[in-house]
Amino acid sequence: MPDLYDVTVVALVASPVHAFEGRPADGALPDPGPVTHESVEIRAGKGIVGDRYFGRAAHADAAVTFFAAESLDTLSLDPPADPAATRRNVILRGFPVDDLAADRGVFSLDCGAGPVRFRVTRAANPCAWMDVALGPGAFAGLRRHGGIRSTPLDDGVLRVGPARLWVPSPSGG
Repeated sequence: MPDLYDVTVVALVASPVHAFEGRPADGALPDPGPVTHESVEIRAGKGIVGDRYFGRAAHADAAVTFFAAESLDTLSLDPPADPAATRRNVILRGFPVDDLAADRGVFSLDCGAGPVRFRVTRAANPCAWMDVALGPGAFAGLRRHGGIRSTPLDDGVLRVGPARLWVPSPSGG
């Protein structure tokens, strides 16, 4: 039997441009508009409407990223980092998102508008930009805790706030 978890969607991030190009020492590029959103539209096989990876074939298997806000709680950053600065698309609190990378299975998230299924494709490993975006030590501190990359299997809407996360049980149910 699958497991259901009460989680909180802390932030939803979608940006039409890349902020992290070139070398971290050069600094991030400015975003042209709001990066965090109260809700986002998901399209099966394409990603988040309005995001830089939406509908791009090269990113189809990694169109939506998930991150556990708790991963930042273990870092000694001063000031504490904003989870949205990771630029992962869906930031959750209440479930160890990185655990999903091992099975690469299907999970779903329901923010009140119906469940949206995602297939985990791989871990979202952090890069050296994390030290710039979050603070010194974040890159090393987020190894094996950088979140996951996924492909959306359904159309739907995700919203900031309380949500239900369905994951297959370890026995495969």
